[in-house]
Parts: sequence; structure tokens; C-alpha cells
Amino acid sequence: MGLASAELSAGAPLAIAFVVDAVHREWPSAWHPVAWLGRAASWLAARLHVPTAKPHWQMAAGIAFVGFMTAGAVTTVGLARALVPAVALTVAFDAFVLAACFTLSGLIRAAEVLRLALLHRDLDAARAALQSLCSRDPRPLDAEDLAAAGIESVAENTSDSFIAPLFWYAVLGWPGAVAYRSVNTLDAMYGYRDEREWFGKAAARLDDALNFVPARLTAVLLWLAGPAEARGRGWRLFVRDRGRTASPNAGQPMAMMAGLLGARLTKRGCYVLGDAERRCSPARIADACRIATRAGLFGAGLCFAVVVFS
Repeated sequence: MGLASAELSAGAPLAIAFVVDAVHREWPSAWHPVAWLGRAASWLAARLHVPTAKPHWQMAAGIAFVGFMTAGAVTTVGLARALVPAVALTVAFDAFVLAACFTLSGLIRAAEVLRLALLHRDLDAARAALQSLCSRDPRPLDAEDLAAAGIESVAENTSDSFIAPLFWYAVLGWPGAVAYRSVNTLDAMYGYRDEREWFGKAAARLDDALNFVPARLTAVLLWLAGPAEARGRGWRLFVRDRGRTASPNAGQPMAMMAGLLGARLTKRGCYVLGDAERRCSPARIADACRIATRAGLFGAGLCFAVVVFS
């Protein structure tokens, strides 16, 4: 394969996936591979009778479950890809898979729904909008808390939903992106402190490991994307506050965003990131989205350069 053909096979699917993500609205669940994975995981987990098992059996089942689902997702995509008859169609297939593995525009649109609801002082609509961004219970949150939670979600999901899958695509190709999205989805479904806590620990710990580098890379990209006059404060608060969250990764981009915005991001009883120079408001959500979009573009350009020229 010549250089031009190699560059096409590596860079074209990524470029197409970026365009698809930028212009495409939310995929119908019937056509979204991640939704297929979620339904398959729910079906299998329901038959494992996890809540009634002892912790060590939950842990063993969780390890096997994550391994089976992740390997199954990669194998299924690989088999489907092998059936594609032409190089041009392989490029299109890879672009479809990648577009399913990451999103930035969907994150920004969800944050915009929250911003507009808060701008119109519709707290019920804002609480409903927050549920599409994070799993936090929105019912006790006031307008400032909702705005803060939205900003935190924009920062964290810039890493989880965009930079991390791009990172693993750059490192391992489409299998890396598919494996990362599988583990991240299983963590989102089962990585909670409930009756299945030990079952979900394998997904949660593996997700922590896979996000270790991308979360820190995202913080640096946010720093580069932030206003020049705020970078000193952003870096100072990043260094000071990044370890305050229970997650080893979530605090990295969130602390940087808090510093760049000059805002305080709080989850009651859990952490406080940043200083209260500005109240969290709809305007701060818009600022966070602009910074996240620029950071995402920087990350996309970096990933494209790596896959094409490495």
C-alpha cells in the first residue's frame, strides 16, 4: 500500500466522522451501536442475578462480564468490517463506527438546552436537561447548582465522550475506540454504589485506567483553548484542586475549567473546585462550551496528525 493509500485509510474515516458529528443530530437509538451494546449488556446482566450474589461472586462476574462484552463488541465490529467488499466502503464503515464512539456536538447541544432553560428561569426544564448530561439527581439543585453541574459535565465529558475515544483510536485504531466506548458504557450503566456495586467495580476501575491519560490531556487542551488572561489562574487551580474528586480523572478537566472560568464548581458534600469569583450562570455555561469546543478541535487535529503521519 502506498503512502497516499495508507493516509486515506487512516485519516479519511476520522475526517468523515468529525463532519458527521458536527452536522448530525442525535442518532435514533435503533441505529446507534452503543444503544445496541447497552441493550445486550442489560439482557445479560439481568440473567446473572447479580444483586443476590455475594461480593466476591459479584466481582468475579463483573470481570467476566466486562471482558466478554468488550471482546464481543470488538469482535462483532471486526467481523462486520471483514464483510465490507471494497476499500471505499471500508472507509465509510470505519467512519460510521468512529462517529458512534465519540461526540462533541451532542454534548454542546445538550448543554445549550440546559443553558436556555436556565436563561428562561424554567427550573423544571433545566433539571430535565441536566439528566441528559450527567447522572446526578437534579431535584434538590437550584439554578446556580444546575449551571455548575452543567459546566462540570461539559468539562468531564469533553474527556470521556470525545478526547478519550480519539486517544484510543490514535493508539490502537478502531479496536481501541470500540473497546474504550464499550468499557465507558458499562461503567456508566453499572459503576455505582448500589446493590450491584461489586459487579460494577471491574468496569469502573478499567474505565479509570483507560481515562487516566486522556483526562490529563483534556485538561491541557482546555488550558490551551482558554482565554490567555485566564490561563495562569486556570493552571494554578488545576494543580490545587484536581485531586479533590473521588474519581482520579474527573477532577482533572473540571478543575481546569473552574480555573479558566473563575467560577466555583460544587457537588454538595463531595467537593469544591475553584474560587467563587463569578457565580455559575447561563453565561458561564456558554463560556465553558466555547472552551470545550476549541479544546475538542485541538484534540481532533492532534489525533488526525498522529493517525496520518505516524
